[in-house]
Amino acid sequence: VQQSKLDFFCKLGYGKQDICKVLENLGQEALEDDVLKELIRMGSKPQVLESQPQPSPLKLVARGSCSTTPGPKWLGEDDSDSSDHFRPIVIDGSNVAMSHGNKEVFSCWGIQLAVDWFRERGHTYIKVFVPLWRKESPRQDSPIADQHILEELEKQSILVYTPSRKVKGKRVVCYDDRYIVKVAYEKDGVIVSNDRYRDLQNENPEWKWFIEQRLLMYSFVSNRFMPPDDPLGRHGPTLNNFLSKKPVLPEHKWQPCPYGKKCTYGNKCKFYHPERPHQAQLSVADELRAKIKVPLSLGKEEEKHNRSP
Repeated sequence: VQQSKLDFFCKLGYGKQDICKVLENLGQEALEDDVLKELIRMGSKPQVLESQPQPSPLKLVARGSCSTTPGPKWLGEDDSDSSDHFRPIVIDGSNVAMSHGNKEVFSCWGIQLAVDWFRERGHTYIKVFVPLWRKESPRQDSPIADQHILEELEKQSILVYTPSRKVKGKRVVCYDDRYIVKVAYEKDGVIVSNDRYRDLQNENPEWKWFIEQRLLMYSFVSNRFMPPDDPLGRHGPTLNNFLSKKPVLPEHKWQPCPYGKKCTYGNKCKFYHPERPHQAQLSVADELRAKIKVPLSLGKEEEKHNRSP
């Protein structure tokens, strides 16, 4: 008996010396509950619990102080990108600048307004593509306003110049639209432009679908960059869902039927009827049959019989 109790409490993690001491005090016929209570009263702890590391106490940090320990991460947050749920943004710099300059002046301030708008939303990957010849001094036929903004954006690794050169006095310009669509497609991002890129849609069917689904158009209202709240139309996603990798689906809210119980549309009615449990919408004929307790199958057989010649 003593050996069985000794083995039992050893499996629980208690030391043999403590167990033997308790059994000597209480006797071999002592119940297991009494032995366990005596072990706890003596302060004996299982070795498994003692070997486990104790959790470090929480440290109180004053508000506004700089802490070296990293803070708690939100669900789905990654070390590489804090805004992992926002789509990358690729801006057609020429299109945005000419739109802000009323198609007369290449206004670099319009590019800055667009970049600031996406920065405030939390987007970290923002790229603006502009032809390299816009870096040259402005001419009368191609005026440029606030050209210093291009240099500042280039230093911030936001602005990217597409290559161009001069051959025998003639400027050879690479197609910057191809850069824009290609980078946005590879990054699974959003193209910011009022251009529809029809020539590129005809080149690649994958680009065609991407341009149709990921093109974000915009307007400038009193030096304010304003994309639409419904980028893909009334029945499409909202602007927040359009710019997010994981869109949040809104809860479907049924609108009550204005006719109420007098509605004669039956299952074709698109509104909500509270008198119909679980929105079990029946046709008017089926509702009448249900009221007079006629089986639906019988009613359908009668209809087939009447229709048959």
